[in-house]
Amino acid sequence: MSGPIALGPVELGLAALLLVAYGLVSVGLRLGLERRLAVAGLRASVQLVVLGLVLVPVFALASPWPVVLWCGVMVGLAGREASARVRRSHPGMLGSSVLAMALGGGGTALFATAVVIDVEPWWAPRYLVPLVGMVLGNALTGVALGLDKVLEGLDAGAAQVEALLALGATRQEATRDVVAEAVRTGMVPILNTMSAVGLVTIPGMMTGQILGGTPPLQAALYQLLILFVIAGAVAVGTTIAVLAAVRSVVDDRHRLRRERITTRG
Repeated sequence: MSGPIALGPVELGLAALLLVAYGLVSVGLRLGLERRLAVAGLRASVQLVVLGLVLVPVFALASPWPVVLWCGVMVGLAGREASARVRRSHPGMLGSSVLAMALGGGGTALFATAVVIDVEPWWAPRYLVPLVGMVLGNALTGVALGLDKVLEGLDAGAAQVEALLALGATRQEATRDVVAEAVRTGMVPILNTMSAVGLVTIPGMMTGQILGGTPPLQAALYQLLILFVIAGAVAVGTTIAVLAAVRSVVDDRHRLRRERITTRG
């Protein structure tokens, strides 16, 4: 047998019975999650089917522009999602989050396809679109965690930062510990994933390639490539977003502008 086994409504309906079983458990234990589960399942179904339909013409057209446009849409949505997950905000956070996604996520994915894998052409949608999607999905988590941590540090730890600034420290010196802790926090999920992969879990991409007929060793090498690219994307994206937050909250005259931090309801 070569290639994946085709799935249809019947197969997906059988798989959905597991969600129904979870809903019954929620009702029995009075968890109150059955409505959220139904909405989440419906949204996932609609979004993934629409994605599959949209990608059909993108894959069929022999032109880089639809691919680049779609990747740009994903970058914008990832930046918006990353900024929306943060409990606090600062002026320009949405723009800096999108920039972090573009350079961290899009840049590393493009490096992987154009340089590492050496795809011809470099915009081949079969490679670039899935890579961008996987990288952005992980990078936005790191960026959101990093932003949340740095804004918390600048807000709750304002007294320490202001004291250092009053003693003549520069913006970079006064916020060094806050920045380091924020970037470290953003890197935690991917580091945990890399530590457990292969021994505890088989990642989604490797599983999909094996189901699609790829030899297990080759699938493992591709998964390793993805993990390295994701780690780079998270590091670059989180660092950009965190430094942008510091630059927004601590002005060019090295004054902490705490009023620029807004706590969301």
